[in-house]
Amino acid sequence: MPVEFKDYYAILGVPRDATDEEIKKAFRKLARQYHPDVARDKKAAEEKFKEINEAYEVLGDPVKRKRYDELGANWKAGMGFEPPPGWQGRAGRWTSPDGTEAFEFHFGGTGFSDFFEQFFGGRAAGFEDFFRQARGRRGGFGDQSFATRGEDIEGDILVTLEEALHGSVRSLSLQKTNPRTGETETHTFKLRIPPGVQDGQRIRVPGKGGEGSGGGPPGDLYLRVRLAAHPDFRVRGADLYHDLELAPWEAVLGCTVEVPTLDGRVTVRIPPGTTNGQRLRVRGRGLPRGPGGERGDLYVVVNIAVPAQVTEEERALWEKLRRASRFNPRSAS
Repeated sequence: MPVEFKDYYAILGVPRDATDEEIKKAFRKLARQYHPDVARDKKAAEEKFKEINEAYEVLGDPVKRKRYDELGANWKAGMGFEPPPGWQGRAGRWTSPDGTEAFEFHFGGTGFSDFFEQFFGGRAAGFEDFFRQARGRRGGFGDQSFATRGEDIEGDILVTLEEALHGSVRSLSLQKTNPRTGETETHTFKLRIPPGVQDGQRIRVPGKGGEGSGGGPPGDLYLRVRLAAHPDFRVRGADLYHDLELAPWEAVLGCTVEVPTLDGRVTVRIPPGTTNGQRLRVRGRGLPRGPGGERGDLYVVVNIAVPAQVTEEERALWEKLRRASRFNPRSAS
């Protein structure tokens, strides 16, 4: 199935030999710029934000990035892109083992492109098993004397942390095409994303899978949640982690700083003697722990940063501090 190739390196504005750190920095910069909560043109920013997340979903994962790079010289093919011989995608089209039946579909509104779904997304659940079982039944595929349930379809849906916190209702479409008949149908429906949804969780949409045969019921659609990467937070279960950079004197003397949360900024007290890597907990500022509403925590992870360059006056003060201080981090405790 020809699809439009997505140049993820161009989307993030990095060269193809970019390091993992360069890719991460590029994503964070663009994600802050196009986050729908801060952009003036929210609709355009939302589409750009999804595109940036999709690119980072692939390039930010070493396994997916290696798979993406295997496309090799074909990456310039653009519209009508076809993968190299033997390069198998995992979604969008299946053909029965004997080549007599085929099924093709496209998602809309999930936050992922057809290119991502075909090469990095979900797959039809149990579709090959359905064909294996059907071949062994009396009458084969063309016999409608028995009722067969339609196959289930599985795809991916990009969910922002804000949606995971508050829940949302998303308008989606599923376009199904049978290459054998050329008939195409588009089904549009509303999908409720509940608060507390977690990464990897599957949301079931009854009756939106493949059509049944012989009077059998249709299959279901399962959308696997992929939480969108956020420029300010990392997610672990229902807890959020935020990296906070401190100047050495702030860590030594203590201070108060403002940090972002999904509900707005809060003030955090940094105690004197805070060490690099120390975690400070802000209770109840994480994601919901399921439908009940109890929320996880936000952990502020301290990173003590040092200036790359200093003036002569600053250097003199650092030298004075070195002479006056009795602190030696390498001495035995």
